[in-house]
Order: sequence, then C-alpha cells, then structure tokens
Amino acid sequence: MEQGRDKDFTEKLIKLNRVAKVVKGGRRFSFSAIVVVGDKAGSVGFGYGKANDVSEAIRKGVDRAKKNLMQIPLKRSTIPHEVIGEFKSARVLMKPAAPGTGIIAGGPVRAVMEVSGINDVLSKSMGSQNAVNLVKAVFEGFSRIMDAREIAKNRGKTLQELWG
Repeated sequence: MEQGRDKDFTEKLIKLNRVAKVVKGGRRFSFSAIVVVGDKAGSVGFGYGKANDVSEAIRKGVDRAKKNLMQIPLKRSTIPHEVIGEFKSARVLMKPAAPGTGIIAGGPVRAVMEVSGINDVLSKSMGSQNAVNLVKAVFEGFSRIMDAREIAKNRGKTLQELWG
C-alpha cells in the first residue's frame, strides 16, 4: 500500500486483552488487541495483534487491518439491503435505515460501522458476545452485501431501472 493513503484511515481499538502465561518464575503477561481501520467511505478492515507490550500489539493489529481492507457497497449513508453475518455462534443482523437514524448498534459492531462510513444502520447482535467473533461476523455479513451496479449489469439493466 502506498504511503500517501495511510494518512486518511481512522483506527479504532475494539478490545485489548491481557493474557497471562504461567512460567517457572511466575506469570508472564502479554497483550492481544483487535483493531478496526476504515476511511469512512466504504473501505474497512480488521486486524488482530499480539505482543508483549500494548502499543506493539495495537500497531500489529493496525498493520494487519490495513492489509485486509474490503470495499463495502454503500447506498448513500447506509447499506443497500438487510444482511445477517454469522461467525461461529456470533450472529449480527444489519438493516438499512433512513437518513438521520444514526448507528443503532452495540459495542464492536458500532465501532466497525463508524470507521466504515455507514452513518445510518439498525443492527442486532445475537448469540456470542465475544468481540473478536462479533467483528468477524460483521465482516462476513459485509461480504454478503450485493453491489447494485454489478446486479444491474448482470441483468442487463441500468441502475435507474433497477432502483426506480
């Protein structure tokens, strides 16, 4: 990725976890961090970093998130259609919302929506409340979102004919 594009990404730390490994001399602590980055224009990614100090774990998470960016097709400031993302036992229902509704989401899902540029969305987290699995479920849901331009092209119609 080119250096000029790195500056316009927003980073959000979702969860920082201290992990203890018991060794002969006592406990050895390390940290794991899940981070989401986005350009607030439909491009978003997440990364999981582990290290012996907090700042290094976050930096690794940010680097991995920038490598795993995905483009979300947006319809104005919301998603084009309802979608359910599932990862293990975490399920996230995401519905498009009218302009001015805001982000109705909790915890990790809200953070992902904020950095992705989605300003109006209704969501419900079901099943597991594990932050890592919820984030992965949101991204799995994003991968299921269909792009209207692509669908219109496949059907041999214009975007106006499709949406009316």
